[in-house]
Amino acid sequence: MFGAVEMAVAYGREHLDLSGIQSLGIDEIAWGRGHRYLTVVYQIDAHCKRLLWVGEKRTVKTLLTFFHWLGSERSAALRFICSDMWKPYLKIIAKKAGQAIHVLDRFHIMGHFGKAIDEVRAQEAREIKARGQEPVLTKTRWLLLKRPENLTETQEVRLADLLRYNLRSVRSYLLKEDFQFFWGYRSPYWAGRFLDQWCLRTMRSKIGPMKRVARMLRGHRPLILNWFRAKGQLSSGVVEGLNAKAKLTTRKAYGFRTYHGLEVALYHTLGALPEPKFTHRFS
Repeated sequence: MFGAVEMAVAYGREHLDLSGIQSLGIDEIAWGRGHRYLTVVYQIDAHCKRLLWVGEKRTVKTLLTFFHWLGSERSAALRFICSDMWKPYLKIIAKKAGQAIHVLDRFHIMGHFGKAIDEVRAQEAREIKARGQEPVLTKTRWLLLKRPENLTETQEVRLADLLRYNLRSVRSYLLKEDFQFFWGYRSPYWAGRFLDQWCLRTMRSKIGPMKRVARMLRGHRPLILNWFRAKGQLSSGVVEGLNAKAKLTTRKAYGFRTYHGLEVALYHTLGALPEPKFTHRFS
């Protein structure tokens, strides 16, 4: 069965229509054991959303290989690219598709907030326990990480009670929720003003992990503001949805011990490949 799928994928990749590609989403997914990654590139145009290319690892060489495969003419026609803040990706995108509006993925940005709040909460919970005080931060992780609209009624009550305390964890949560207003702006100028003020306030908070987030946002300010320049023309949520399907495929394909087997499974599932003009009959 795998042989038939492999042949169909090979045919589809050979006859793939690469015309009209204007928007790309570039990300990585983990696979197998250890720190093993794949670089995945999706076409995320309104008329076509599919896995375009997959490569081993997440290095400069990996993404260079993709752009060589795509070709200089098609790379020059790209209008939008969405990615996370992984430095090899930023470097190669600027080099090979500098004319495109490069948008940093909103979900990855907010993921940094979650990691910072987790770090603050864990450290503060240990300090409270060491002092023998009431363990108010016990089992509060998801209260602080979830959006308010996603909380259950019980969690809403617990969060309201927690917000009465003057804790670093609470202040970090409030900074994170305040930052959500950033995504509601329409003008890059006013969004930039908000971003600068938020970063200034956060740097004065004396909360180390949140200050790291502020420094990260300052360091990627132009790319973050590109989100508003591409607003209405590019949805980074598409990348997140395709990535979820890709991760599901890697779990289902856990029996494939080789990269090639996983590559075939991903292209077969998400590649939107043209079907072979021949058929195989099995007796």
